[in-house]
Amino acid sequence: MAYDFLIPVEDKVLAHCELLPSQALGRHIHIHTVKDGLPVLALASIAILGVKESRNAFEKKPEKLDVSAIRLQLYKLMMGNWNSNIVDMGDIEEGESVEDTYFVVKEIVAGLLEEDIIPIIIGATQDITYPTYRAFDGIVDMINLVAIDSRFDFGMDDELISSHSYMSKIITDKPNNLFNFSNIGYQSYFNAQEELDLMERLFFDSYRLGDVAADITLAEPALRNAHLVSLDLRAVGASEIGLSNNFSPNGFTGREICAISRYAGLSENVRVFGLYEMENTNQSCQLMAQLIWYFIEGFNFRIFESPLTDSDNFTKYMVPTENEHLVYYKSHFTDRWWVEVPSILSSHTKTNSPALLPCTEKDYLDACDQNIPDRWFKAYKKGFN
Repeated sequence: MAYDFLIPVEDKVLAHCELLPSQALGRHIHIHTVKDGLPVLALASIAILGVKESRNAFEKKPEKLDVSAIRLQLYKLMMGNWNSNIVDMGDIEEGESVEDTYFVVKEIVAGLLEEDIIPIIIGATQDITYPTYRAFDGIVDMINLVAIDSRFDFGMDDELISSHSYMSKIITDKPNNLFNFSNIGYQSYFNAQEELDLMERLFFDSYRLGDVAADITLAEPALRNAHLVSLDLRAVGASEIGLSNNFSPNGFTGREICAISRYAGLSENVRVFGLYEMENTNQSCQLMAQLIWYFIEGFNFRIFESPLTDSDNFTKYMVPTENEHLVYYKSHFTDRWWVEVPSILSSHTKTNSPALLPCTEKDYLDACDQNIPDRWFKAYKKGFN
């Protein structure tokens, strides 16, 4: 059983928990310990899992990821108005080979998915996204993956899988279960024009850092449809995480990246949330802890709604354009928007219901001005492939 490879949480973290006030998160998490073993997963909603594998890092890591330092910062944060059960399953150490580690990650994440438990992966390097993607095999037919990252991470054709090339492996590996890939926060000078062209050819979505920073709500529709979210902490500006050499001066602020993390938690489709590429500084550990806190906060305020099953709680808008007749829906409860995409009727939903693409009110207003959103066109064209 893959769970046998899990290493219990360190004693220094447990000792720290004993000193926390009763309202602290660490007093409410069921923790994997040497004494008591793995916590019972039957009633769990969220599972925290550390992965210390870093041998495929693009820039070699000088030291192992200190997951315990993140736990110390996370456990002392105060509980929100939550009703979810959280377990901390401990860590996965490096296996004999990187492939061994990938196998264990895949098996553990797949087991949690089958139990309807959301794993929060604290990983040393972002290539761990690959085995978490493969964990969906046989569980979800087609995967929507969102990466919050300054790079697309396609790498070179002949490059071995690494934290800068794992997306190439996901795109080319069989079985190919990737339906859509969205990047939030890319910075143009880190990405070759060939990568931008590939994103267009595959009808993938991308949002520049400046656009998202100017309107953080642009991230919400992409995350609303995601099954797997992979957050590279290098999407955050260097000053936000303690001035590490491997970080760019430009990037999201702490406030912006926490808002994006909360959007990921709010999405009723997100099944796995991964955080990667942290440096062992006190400031970055605090930020990682707060990102996890905001994801859990969002999860506890999820609202499951659909215009197709609960039409009385939505307003329907018909927008005739020169070539298309667009149908938009707005929720009365959350003010969220969707638009029908008829072209993915059979290929994605496999039902007689129209496919719904999350969107923003601005998309609706643009359509009223006869400007059809680019995301709609990409989803429309993708349905014919």
